[in-house]
Amino acid sequence: MKGEDQSANMKDQTGVIDVIAHDTKTAEVVLVMNEPNEWDDSDERLLALQERFNAYVSFLLDGEMAEAHPELAGKPARIELRCARMPHSRALELLGLIHDQLVFQEIKLEVVITEQTGCDEDCDCAPQDG
Repeated sequence: MKGEDQSANMKDQTGVIDVIAHDTKTAEVVLVMNEPNEWDDSDERLLALQERFNAYVSFLLDGEMAEAHPELAGKPARIELRCARMPHSRALELLGLIHDQLVFQEIKLEVVITEQTGCDEDCDCAPQDG
């Protein structure tokens, strides 16, 4: 049930750009996509994530951003996915594919982990001294 609720919540967010900002250090337009929920590898969740990315890219490429924010038109763009936890393997695979496609459009993709406090049982990184 929890996964279904999360997927429904993501579908509700499909056409919503969470944050639009101008990074003055890089001169980039930054579209922030917040993903506070725990990850699962369900097909529904991955499809909802893909649909959200499609909406963000459409906003950038189809002139909506330039119309809504003419001061940002023509600037390089970055989509920042902000997650509470590290995405699971299938989501990482999808994000890699999305990244590779965005390169062709000269759009950067960054994944920012906001609340990762330690590794879980799925992590294969080396333990770090604190």
